Amino acid sequence: MSRQTQTGRPEPFRAVLGFTFRHWARAPSRVASVVVTVMVATAADLFMPLYAGRLVDAVAGERTAGLAIALHALGVMIALGAVTVLARHLSFIGITGMTLRTMSDVAQEAFARLQRFSTDWHANNFAGSTVRKITRGMWALDLLTDTVLIALLPSLIVLVGTTMLLAWHWPVMGAVVLAGALLYVGVTVALSLNYVAPAARLANSWDTRIGGALADAISCNPVVKAYGAELREDSRLSGVLAKWSLRTRRNWVRGTTSGTAQQLVLLVMRGSVVGLAIWLWASGQASPGDIAFVLTSYSVVHGYLRDVGQHVHNLQRSVNDMEELVAMHGQPYGVPDAKGATEMAVTAGEIAFEDVTFHYGGHVEPLYRDFSLTIRAGEKVGLVGRSGSGKTTFVKLVQRLYDVTQGRIAIDGVDIASATQASLRGQIAIVQQEPVLFHRSLAENIAYGRPGASSAQIEQAAELANAHEFIMRLPKGYATLVGERGVKLSGGERQRVALARAFLADAPILILDEATSSLDSESEALIQQAMERLMEGRTTIVIAHRLSTVRAMDRILVFDRGRVVEEGPHEALLQRENGAYRALFEKQVSEMAKGLAV
Repeated sequence: MSRQTQTGRPEPFRAVLGFTFRHWARAPSRVASVVVTVMVATAADLFMPLYAGRLVDAVAGERTAGLAIALHALGVMIALGAVTVLARHLSFIGITGMTLRTMSDVAQEAFARLQRFSTDWHANNFAGSTVRKITRGMWALDLLTDTVLIALLPSLIVLVGTTMLLAWHWPVMGAVVLAGALLYVGVTVALSLNYVAPAARLANSWDTRIGGALADAISCNPVVKAYGAELREDSRLSGVLAKWSLRTRRNWVRGTTSGTAQQLVLLVMRGSVVGLAIWLWASGQASPGDIAFVLTSYSVVHGYLRDVGQHVHNLQRSVNDMEELVAMHGQPYGVPDAKGATEMAVTAGEIAFEDVTFHYGGHVEPLYRDFSLTIRAGEKVGLVGRSGSGKTTFVKLVQRLYDVTQGRIAIDGVDIASATQASLRGQIAIVQQEPVLFHRSLAENIAYGRPGASSAQIEQAAELANAHEFIMRLPKGYATLVGERGVKLSGGERQRVALARAFLADAPILILDEATSSLDSESEALIQQAMERLMEGRTTIVIAHRLSTVRAMDRILVFDRGRVVEEGPHEALLQRENGAYRALFEKQVSEMAKGLAV
């Protein structure tokens, strides 16, 4: 059973290595071929000192008798070298394909998981930080794979094999090498895990914050420019970089200190092995060839041990770099599909809230309590009320961006929690208050709700949304790239593209979220006209602060603190003395009159 951290998660090394091994297990033949070729190459290296010793003994003896032995030793050494070269080449080719496949799988799965995390998760995490976690984790996986299979595995084989060969000739020499190797590896691992790793983990957290700070400022650059706040943002980033620098410096200093301690252990080990070899020669227990064998073997061991320190450091660094990615894979989806979820097929479009209770995580009091409401198929309903009254939450619950605490929401009598989220949302077209566009062509953005749409269908949707005319005025027409989040278009143009997307999706349920807010009168008229076309024959929910946009609705629902306090058509609600809708309407009329007077 793995040890746990104070957060309840498995400790980083166990979690990351377990994650990596599970991905390796998907391609056992590739992993096996890499391991076998690495072992063959290392075994060839392992026997090289033995034949080097025989060559020295042959050269040191009688010339005529020793020539054949020397040539045989040379031939074997050349053959072993050839085997090493070929096997290493095959191992590198094998690990290249294996690593690329694993990195692709990890990135694909992380992206798929991110897409399915809850709305709250995305609201609480910087996009730049999230991208940094994934890309850093991908490349750390490459380093970890190379470290374990290409570096640590042959090091282990050499240490065990050399110790056995030396112990076979001189047990005391094998014991000294084994003790020194174990001491060195123990010191290296202890320093890496307990001394370097905590500092590296903290440095990585600040590296992630840099990504978040950069993305936040860059994506909000229009606001920065509007307030002349470039120097302020420079200063903000400088503060983050200063803390990152301090944490990273501590990490690097600890790495240097760890390396120095490892070198001291190696120095003691070298003195012990060479001193013992001299004693064996002086006491007549070793020939010059034996000494050559010992010294050559120790040189190989020393090189591998010296590299083990770097390999353990790389392993520790790759684990730290992958830790946030692995933790992301371990997080549950905020709103998972139910087991056995079926495809949602909406025929009429009736929406019913049945005794729904809902509260946001961390809130003590629910926003909705035993809330029941039915929107008839094809009905056009407006939602009005003060900010925080529950309007936006209402449509988010319809889309199942959150799960209800109690009760159920049904569409055409089917509980939406029993349907797959993709099929549910495929039956709902939404035009948001601030439409989000991809940095892709206008055609791709319009066709996002129906990827296989033809050019003619895309243009027809744009014409219905009053977008075709402005699109054709652009240099590249429908092939024009709109910039990140549609920044190259005006607010009215983005709204019309979003309406075109909704037209093309042709969903039976339509949600319009403040679709005409903050627009000039010309754009508002064009969008209002397009909205009226779009609402025909669909169950429509319109969220509005500007009450003029809901005057033509079949029914208006007035929300207040998660309750519908009034409902009815516009004219009927205006007739109610001291009514909530009438008060909102009169307040807006008064504010508009003041604005015109100014």
